[in-house]
Amino acid sequence: MISKMDHHRFCDDDRMRYSSGDVADKTGFSVDTLRYYERIGLLAGVARTPGGQRAFSDADIAWLTILRCLRDTGMPIAQMLRYARLARIEHTEEERLTLLEEHDTEVSRRIDVLERQREHIREKIAYYRAVVTAPRAERTAQAATGDAAATREAISRTSSGASPSGCAAAIAPADCADATTAS
Repeated sequence: MISKMDHHRFCDDDRMRYSSGDVADKTGFSVDTLRYYERIGLLAGVARTPGGQRAFSDADIAWLTILRCLRDTGMPIAQMLRYARLARIEHTEEERLTLLEEHDTEVSRRIDVLERQREHIREKIAYYRAVVTAPRAERTAQAATGDAAATREAISRTSSGASPSGCAAAIAPADCADATTAS
């Protein structure tokens, strides 16, 4: 009988065992995801208690940590399954290396895209900060007269990162037009 204090842990052959809930807490995977990973073969050989409950080992948690990394970096399930199958076969280090190198290349490509997108967002932030900090009276007067160029120039004077037109290069013209109607 397992004591109340250790109801989430199970011991087998002097190795610590963890319940699905414990493993979900440790890995960030939901209990449903743990079941799914076991069903599709990403997670194999999970021990069971005499009552049929899953009893995860430290090795299972270490494997789930690898799966978490692969998943969080966008590896598709099909590639994760391929990696898992290869990891269970001796002398497949070269194939595993190739798979991980390909994934690393894809991660690098996605990081490059994200960095460009982040720069675009930062340019928009700079533009809107300039809009918000431009003297309200100046923006209102210029907007009332329909002087979009003067409004952009006023914003440009208060923005250190904007182009002379008041918009950073990656900002859509509609964003500049927004400044002419701000009040």
